[in-house]
Amino acid sequence: MTNPSPLSSSSQLAGPSQSAGSGTRAPSHAGVLRAAGKMAALLPPTPLLPLELPSGEMIWCKAESLQPVGAFKIRGAWHRLSDMTAEERARGVVAVSSGNHAQGVAWSAARLGIAATIVMPSNAPRVKLDATRAMGAEIVLYDRARESRDAIAAGLIAQSGAILVHAYGDPWVIEGQGSAGIELAAQMELAAQMAGRAGGAPSRIVCPCGGGGLAAGLAIAVPGAQVVPVEPEHWDDVTRSLASGTIEGVARDAPATACDALQTPATFPINFAVLRAHGMAGVVVTEAETRAAQRLAFDRLHLVIEPGGAVALAAVMTGKVPADGRTAVILSGGNVDRAAFARVIAGDD
Repeated sequence: MTNPSPLSSSSQLAGPSQSAGSGTRAPSHAGVLRAAGKMAALLPPTPLLPLELPSGEMIWCKAESLQPVGAFKIRGAWHRLSDMTAEERARGVVAVSSGNHAQGVAWSAARLGIAATIVMPSNAPRVKLDATRAMGAEIVLYDRARESRDAIAAGLIAQSGAILVHAYGDPWVIEGQGSAGIELAAQMELAAQMAGRAGGAPSRIVCPCGGGGLAAGLAIAVPGAQVVPVEPEHWDDVTRSLASGTIEGVARDAPATACDALQTPATFPINFAVLRAHGMAGVVVTEAETRAAQRLAFDRLHLVIEPGGAVALAAVMTGKVPADGRTAVILSGGNVDRAAFARVIAGDD
């Protein structure tokens, strides 16, 4: 199953004056650097925290859960929306999201004076729905099992002329997510200098993977590091796609997962091209392994991490991805309902 991409793979680099809605370029390292500069002017870097695993290995955890919207998605949304022309901003934006991209778009749109409509599943975590509404975005709910979110978004765009801000299949979004890698590399280099060690840059970056926007952005940002995308069981379309060499979709009867942030039907060609070019291979973790990672992050780092944000840590904890002292893990989000998180921490599984 291959999803058509609305984006071209041209290598043209866009500057601030180029139309963000044109879709006429591929993500680039220069674009990632520009996105990182924007983020540095907007927000402080998220913390990079050392963590000793139960097995004794030391890893580095980048706490993207501490972003203002509780997830890394603010990066791609800000880079995308802040590059729009005045005419494009006046048209408004439409996004599709289970909650984290929704909040990134809503947060950015509110600060830039852009009307935002977000198509969200009716069973999205309440904390994500409420936060998106609180930021001023209009929400259109849909039934995951019976309705097509993309069709709904297309209908809204046809009616209003708004611009689609895709959660992962967009060069600006990919570059924005890659800004986390620029921060991470600088933080690890500084940590190495403070400890009197050489070669502090990450050798491996392990990250959660839905559509592949974060993995692609990190690979472009830190080309010297191995990037490992991690997915929840049954939602491992990127892992299977990388193994087969062609884009494969999630099975229609895939069971629900607690990792709502990673429930994407298939990656896009623009993402897949980057993942393949960097020789990536995906890793899959179970729901139980993900819950154990959430507990470890809470116990050792005192962080609240949502299931989808904890899968990369789960992969390293279980030894599915090795740790070598310069392995970094992205804790990508912390937007989880209180009751659900309380059950995980209590070990009620």
